[in-house]
Amino acid sequence: MLDGGFVERAENVLVFGFPGRGKSHFLAAVAREMILRHGYPLLYIPAFKLVQQLLAAKKGLRLESLLKQLDRYPVVVLDDIGYVQQDREEMEVLFTFLAERYERQSVMISSNLVFSKWDQIFKDPMTTMAAIDRLVHHSTILEFNGESIRAQKGMDKEREK
Repeated sequence: MLDGGFVERAENVLVFGFPGRGKSHFLAAVAREMILRHGYPLLYIPAFKLVQQLLAAKKGLRLESLLKQLDRYPVVVLDDIGYVQQDREEMEVLFTFLAERYERQSVMISSNLVFSKWDQIFKDPMTTMAAIDRLVHHSTILEFNGESIRAQKGMDKEREK
């Protein structure tokens, strides 16, 4: 993965796991390598911020322009997609973003929700299936299991006292 091949092939990296498992740190480390080692321009953004930017652009009739701006990035990292409870408009702009990148540019996504729960994000079963289908078609899927890193650190601090 660190060789950057997934970017050249416009593949996605999808990372799942409960909170505190290191998903965001992992994506940040891979993103850093893509920038430093390979020189890829990259956008790392919490999912809720991207959705808000897309929604504002749509309301201002600038969605196509924003999508073209985002296209400058061979990789967009969407952190914590599972925490965003979308309304219909938000879901539509997120789906539009993902559909526009399909087979052309990479996304790296972290989520605390497994795919079977993504109807909480996209609300509509057909849109959910279409989004998942596009994302997994060319992707590496990682599951981060184990104990919460934050909880473990908290327990270690307690033991030190």
